[in-house]
Amino acid sequence: MKEKFIYFLFLFFFSSIVTFAQHRVRDYGIQIGVFNTGKYNAITDVSGVSVGHLTKIEGDDIRTGVTAIIPHQANIFRNKVPAAVYIGNGFGKLAGISQIMELGNIETPIILTNTMSIAPALDALITYTLMQKGNEGVVSVNGVVGETNDSELNNIRARKISSQDVLSAINNAKTGPVEEGCVGAGTGTVCFGFKGGIGTSSRVLPATLGGYTVGVIVQSNYGGNLVVDGFKAGEFFEKYPYRKDILQDVDGSCMIVVITDAPITSRNLERLAKRAIMGLAKTGGIASNGSGDYVIAMSVAPQNLVNELQPFYTPEELQNDAMSPLFMATIEATEEALLNSLFTAKSTRGFNGREVPRLPVEQIIKYSRRQLDTTKENY
Repeated sequence: MKEKFIYFLFLFFFSSIVTFAQHRVRDYGIQIGVFNTGKYNAITDVSGVSVGHLTKIEGDDIRTGVTAIIPHQANIFRNKVPAAVYIGNGFGKLAGISQIMELGNIETPIILTNTMSIAPALDALITYTLMQKGNEGVVSVNGVVGETNDSELNNIRARKISSQDVLSAINNAKTGPVEEGCVGAGTGTVCFGFKGGIGTSSRVLPATLGGYTVGVIVQSNYGGNLVVDGFKAGEFFEKYPYRKDILQDVDGSCMIVVITDAPITSRNLERLAKRAIMGLAKTGGIASNGSGDYVIAMSVAPQNLVNELQPFYTPEELQNDAMSPLFMATIEATEEALLNSLFTAKSTRGFNGREVPRLPVEQIIKYSRRQLDTTKENY
């Protein structure tokens, strides 16, 4: 009897692991693009980058959270990060954008959260910056906060995210593997009618192309006609906009953060950011009229960090011709990060009893492989 109890306990423990394990796109044999990934296939493959989450699930109606991206481990305000922003569609509330576009750098961590929580996130970034050693004389802080609207699953009007929640996400930030799916700012998001979330990926260029790393993290909450590595999943599930004159909601938003260690400045970072939107398009996203699709791109090359105490800023800049491999790496990593956000998410019930299903990954794998086999036979 004792042995049987232990056996069933083992089965329960094992099934719990299987149920809650995060299976990413590559776990199913799908390889996006041609460049190699980094060790973790995450934005944290870029040296010094860390990510932290605060997930808030309360009762039947609160499904939201915060994700913090820390570009490097030094004092960010005193070692500002070259940056640029590209807007795929501007129906959103990206805080701090004008100073990035004007000065070409970022001076705080980047926070992702829900639409109604930008204010506490900015408050937290101010608190965080003023607390840093060496910032005793700081009297102006340009915090950077991105958002998507998670009101389909979250009672967003309750405004449950506090400044302390945001500080907790920052303090929780770590290097290494990044948790994905229904966590942090992705807790209540919806993508292509399925459960969206947080996703990440990276690419490492071969030494002959500089050996640079590009990392991407996304908060997926957008619509369109889903494509998974060429397989027309939206059409297969008959879950796409404007089908048979049925107007389906394609609005939403997508936040994309790109970080590289390649030595480039804001001009080429903007060019890099534009390519991330191409990665979104490869998944079937259409950047609809009511969607806020923003890309923040940064370089953490140490020699290019901005120390305003120095009289001159003398960064290194790759030649324009050297950008093409970085463009391709960004497109690949963005596409895979977005797919990872879907593959790792799970069905979620939230506000007003609404339940959003997880992506039917197993069906996609089954039929996409069958389609691939058929295609090979026709050659």
